Amino acid sequence: MSVFSDLVVASIEQARKFWGWFLAIGILLAILGITCIVKSQTATTFSILALGWILVVSGILWLISSFYAISWQGFFLYLLNAILRIVIGYLLISHPGAAAAGVTGLVACLFIVGGLYRAAGATLIQFPTWGWTVFAGLVALVLGIYLLATWPTATTYFLGLAIGVDLLLDGTALAGFAGTIRSGLPKVQTKTP
Repeated sequence: MSVFSDLVVASIEQARKFWGWFLAIGILLAILGITCIVKSQTATTFSILALGWILVVSGILWLISSFYAISWQGFFLYLLNAILRIVIGYLLISHPGAAAAGVTGLVACLFIVGGLYRAAGATLIQFPTWGWTVFAGLVALVLGIYLLATWPTATTYFLGLAIGVDLLLDGTALAGFAGTIRSGLPKVQTKTP
């Protein structure tokens, strides 16, 4: 075996200790994905509102911390960061429909890059149940391309639907990985360059 294969086998042996967590998280991701698929328009709005509130809360925390650094010459950068977070968060909360159109473009790019990364990484390493991860990555890639192609007309429902499909496939792949590493260490293959 190569050094790379030895590292993969050692990391899978280490991961075997936490197979229950992988299984639980995989099941929860799959359930969350199904919920997003069933309630795709609600999931889109919820995603935008959650992002808005996270920005508002983080902006308030930055604002508080900026006053602790008032004597520091970087105070205005802290203050500007806080104000930007609060304003952008407020805009997302007050106009979730318009914000969904902008966020959809970013999520589409995330799906494209993340899908390619997952598919390529799983193909290279070939860990247990790597085929499911390649499949999930390719589906994420297709969803990202479709999101960009239909953007911004499909924003109200498709963002939540795409997030749901991605969560369902990731959860299924993670649960399958957990079951495989629990039942025994399969032969790990790696592609050597």
